[in-house]
Amino acid sequence: MILALRALGVGDLATAVPAVRALRAAYPDQQLVLAAPAWLGPLVELVGGVDRLLPTDGLDRPVRPTGRVALAVNLHGRGPRSHRLLAAARPDRLIAFANAEAPHADGPRWDDDEHEVSRWCRLLREYDIPADPTNLDLRRPGPGLAAGGVTVLHPGSKESAKRWPAARYAALARELTGRGHRVVLTGSASERDLVAGVADRAGLPAAAVLAGRTDLAQLAALIAGARLVVSGDTGVAHLATGYRTPSVVLFGPVPPARWGPPPERRRHRALWAGARAWPEWDGVGDHPTMVALGVDEVLAAVDEVERVVRVDRAVAA
Repeated sequence: MILALRALGVGDLATAVPAVRALRAAYPDQQLVLAAPAWLGPLVELVGGVDRLLPTDGLDRPVRPTGRVALAVNLHGRGPRSHRLLAAARPDRLIAFANAEAPHADGPRWDDDEHEVSRWCRLLREYDIPADPTNLDLRRPGPGLAAGGVTVLHPGSKESAKRWPAARYAALARELTGRGHRVVLTGSASERDLVAGVADRAGLPAAAVLAGRTDLAQLAALIAGARLVVSGDTGVAHLATGYRTPSVVLFGPVPPARWGPPPERRRHRALWAGARAWPEWDGVGDHPTMVALGVDEVLAAVDEVERVVRVDRAVAA
């Protein structure tokens, strides 16, 4: 079997899609097992090519595949913990970045500034496995899982530094509603109060608050059929890229050069103010790089992606 480790979240799996597909293409006759959190199962199905999901949440517990591991591939990190976790499965061979602590010398060097998609494709190419970083499209979910044509705003993030101010999401929701958008607000169950507060400020009905009310398959279907997505640097943004759904992604301290949508996908815009000089953030309140992004700037980006959509439709017609 081929065992690949990516025990992280939605955006992490979405950025590893080209590498996972490259492994499938390189080893068509081998069972491909992905070690990832069980709750990502619906998204793994939409990636395609994975024969089995081995539930693995983080690096604290051993990975115990059933059967001989011909090849283990570390798509999780630079090591040494992730390297050791895979080495404990006793693979015949390990593909991973070089790490002296693991120890693992047979691998390319890690580059902190590399885009996440390019990183894992480069790793595989170093081991003579062709990988196409543009192969990001996800399978479409089944019909009827979510309403189509809505505009999705996603105010939350696991990292507070990546959150745009809630008041600005509310102002954006009001403006887009006035333009005829059917706005809905997504988020996790733990973000429901945040999202409900945005809805209240924006004058949206309770039905527009979807935080904690969608499972992963329903969320993917919602994004796949949406008119527009506006979010921070989160998994929702990567789903929008995977479905070519027009999106505006608001980046905080981490630059889009590392996690942003690829430039050849013209229906996406990444906004970032992090290149400017900022005082050190004390963790209180909103991060200054997010505060620097105004509602007018986001609306201008919305106009840009919607113009691209109109041009694409005209050309297709």
